[in-house]
Amino acid sequence: MNKKLFCMLLGVPLINIGTAAADNSVVTPDTRGTITETTKAAKPKLDPKVNMTDILGPSESAPDETKEEEQEIYFSADEVENNQEQSLITASGHVEIIRDNLTLYADKVVYNQKEDTVTAIGNVVLVEENGSVVFSDYSELHDRMSEGEMKNIKVIMADKSRMAARSFVRRNKDKKVLRNAVYTPCDACRGENPLWQIKATKVVHDAENKDVNYQNAFLEVKGTPVFYTPYLSHPDPTVKRRSGFLFPRIMSNSYLGGALQAQYFWNIDDHQDLLFNPILTTDKGIVYSGAYNKYFYNGNLSASGSFLKDEDKDKNRGNLFAYGRYEINDYWVADTDINYASDNSYLKDLNLPKDDDAWLTSRARLQGFDNRNYAALEAYYYKILSYDLRDADRPIVFPFLTYENISDTNRYGAYAKTNLSFASVTHDEDTSSQRATMINSWNLPYTSPYGEKYKLVASVKSDLYYVNDYDYRDDGDPFTGTAARVFPQVGLEWRLPFIRAAENSRQILEPIIVAAFAPNQSNDPEKIPNEDSQDVELNDTNILNLDRYSGYDRNDTGSRISYGLNWSSYGNLFGRTSVLLAQSYEFDKDESFAAADDQQGSFTDYVGRVYASPNEYFDLNYRFKFDREDFSINYSELASSFGPRILRMYVSYIYFQANETSSIQDEERKELYTGLSSQLTKNWSISLYNRQDLAPGGGALEYGGFLTYEDECTKLIFNIEKDNSSDPDYEGDFEFGFTFFLKTLGGTES
Repeated sequence: MNKKLFCMLLGVPLINIGTAAADNSVVTPDTRGTITETTKAAKPKLDPKVNMTDILGPSESAPDETKEEEQEIYFSADEVENNQEQSLITASGHVEIIRDNLTLYADKVVYNQKEDTVTAIGNVVLVEENGSVVFSDYSELHDRMSEGEMKNIKVIMADKSRMAARSFVRRNKDKKVLRNAVYTPCDACRGENPLWQIKATKVVHDAENKDVNYQNAFLEVKGTPVFYTPYLSHPDPTVKRRSGFLFPRIMSNSYLGGALQAQYFWNIDDHQDLLFNPILTTDKGIVYSGAYNKYFYNGNLSASGSFLKDEDKDKNRGNLFAYGRYEINDYWVADTDINYASDNSYLKDLNLPKDDDAWLTSRARLQGFDNRNYAALEAYYYKILSYDLRDADRPIVFPFLTYENISDTNRYGAYAKTNLSFASVTHDEDTSSQRATMINSWNLPYTSPYGEKYKLVASVKSDLYYVNDYDYRDDGDPFTGTAARVFPQVGLEWRLPFIRAAENSRQILEPIIVAAFAPNQSNDPEKIPNEDSQDVELNDTNILNLDRYSGYDRNDTGSRISYGLNWSSYGNLFGRTSVLLAQSYEFDKDESFAAADDQQGSFTDYVGRVYASPNEYFDLNYRFKFDREDFSINYSELASSFGPRILRMYVSYIYFQANETSSIQDEERKELYTGLSSQLTKNWSISLYNRQDLAPGGGALEYGGFLTYEDECTKLIFNIEKDNSSDPDYEGDFEFGFTFFLKTLGGTES
C-alpha cells in the first residue's frame, strides 16, 4: 500500500517525533516504512515518550502491568503531524486504526494527549467485531475507542438491518445509546419510506446483555404510524435463543371457536429448551400444549403434544409426537419415533401436523453396524386415523429382529449374503403369529469385455411359523400350530447399455432381461397369515426384481422371464428424459404373485414410467399399467407441473382398477389434485388447490387457497381451507388463518 505505515505490538514506538518537530513539521512515511521530514528543519532527535500508540494505549502514568495486557495495534495514514506545544497528534489521509477487534476509518484523526481523546473527522466509519458498521461525519472517542460520541450516524448491522440517529453515545461495556433513532430491516431507497420501521426517542443497545430497548416507540408502515408503545425490547441480532414470550397465535374454527395461543419459550440451557403454548378457546376451554427439545453429545430428543378435556363429548383428547436418536457407540444407534392421537378426528379439529395421514406409525429401533454386518431390533404400533379404514386391524409388532451379513468377494467377484429375520405380530382379536426366516444367497456380478452386465443369484429361503387362532377366510375353524417351508430360487439378470454422445446431450438405451426360476409350491395361506406382503401391485418398481413382494410372508413362486427397455437422455447443461417399458412372461399362470395381482394368462400387463424435465418450466412423472390385450388402463399415476412463476400449474391424478383378490385395493379409485400458483408481483403471490374424488359417489375432498406477501423484512399470509372428511364425528368447516412476521421482531400465525 503506497505511503502506509503499519505498526504492531504495544510498547514499540510507531512514529517517534522529537523536539525539533515542535514547529508543526509534517512527517510522511514512504513505501519502505521510513520517515522523511517534509520541512527544511534539522533532523530531529528521537523521543520515545511520544508515539501514535498513545492514541489507543494507556497514558504515561499507567502501570507497567496494564501495558502488558494491551493487544496489538495497527495504524496507517498518509501523513502524521505532531504539535507538542498543544499535545496534539494529527493523522490525515486514509486514516485506519485497528485495535481490539475495532476498526476506525476517517479522513482525519486528531489525538489530544492531555484529554486522551480521539477525534475523527470526515467519512468516519467504525467497524465492530460482529460485523456492524457505523457511519458518521464526526466522532469523538475516549478510553482507547471503547467510549465515545458520534453525530448524525447511520448503522448497518450484521444481519443487514439499518439504524439512524441524530446522536450516538458509546459507553463502557459496549453499551450504545441513540437519540431520535429509527430502525428497519427493510430495504429503502433515498427519499422513500421503507415498508415498516420503528422510530423512538431513545434506543439503548446493551451489547453485554444483547438487548435492544426502545422508549416512546412508534411502528410505522410506509411512513404512517400504526402502533405506539412507551417501551419495547427485543434481543439484538446476535441472539439465537432466549427465554421469553413469543408473539401469540390467533385462530378460529368450528370446533374451537375463537382461540388465542400464548407462547412462552424457556431456554433452559445451551442444549435444551421448552415451549409452553396453551390455547385459550371460547368453545372448548383450555388446550394444554407444549414442545421440548434436548440435544446430547451423541443424540437429540424432540417432543410435542397437547391435551384437551372435551366436556361436550365427555372424554379426554390429546396427541403426542416424539422423536429421539442416540448413538451409543461407534457401532450401535438407538432411535424412536412416536406418533399418537387419542381419536380419528383430533388432529383435524386442532389443525395439527399429520392431520391428513390415514394412520400413525410409532416405532422404536436399535441398529448395529459393523463392516459388512447389520443388525436391528424394532417394535411397531399403528393408530388408524382414516374413517374409511376404521375396521382395519391395528397390529403390534414386537420384537422384529433383522440381521444381515455380506461376505468378502472372492477372486471372481462372488460374495455370499445371509439374512435372518424374526417377527412377532399380535392383533386386537388375540390372533398372533411368530415367524423366523433365514435367506442364504450366493451372488456373482460380471461385466463382459463388450459391456454386458450379468448378475447371477442363487438363494434358499427357510421359514418357520407358529400361528395362534388364525382364521383364513372367516368361515372355518381357526388354525393354531406350526408351519414350515423351504423355498429355493435362481435368478439371472442381463443388461447391455448403449451410449450415444451428441454435441448437447447424451443418450443411453438399455435392454434388460431378468429370468427367475423357482418351484410352483403353495404359500400355505390356510396356515400362514399374510402380515407384511399385502400390497401386491405389479408396477415399474418391482417387475424386474427377483422377489416382487414387499415382505417375508409370501414367496414369489413359479418361474418367469421379465424383460424391458430403458431409455434416458441427459442434456449437457440441463434437462433429463427417461422412459421404461417392461413386461413379464409367467411359466405358470397360478403362481402366487400373479394370482394376488389378478393377472390372467402367461403374459402380464405392460408397466412403465415416463419422466421428462427438459427445462425449468415443465416437469412430468407418469407411471402406468396397460392391459396386455386391449391396452386399457389398469393403473395410472400422473404428476406434472408446468409454466413460469407468473402462472404455474400443478396436476396430479391417480387411478387404481378394483382388485377383487386384494385386501387393500378392492374398490376402484380415481383422484385428481389440481393446483395453481401465480407470482403476481415481486412480492405478492397467490395459490389455489382442489382435491377431487372422481370415483362413483365421490366429490371434493379438500380445497383452499393462499395469498402471500413476502419481501426482505416482512411475510404475510392469508389462507382459507376446507376439509371434507368422511368421518361423521369431524365438525370441520371453512378455516381462516393468517401469518404475520416481521424480521428480527417475530410474528404470529394461525
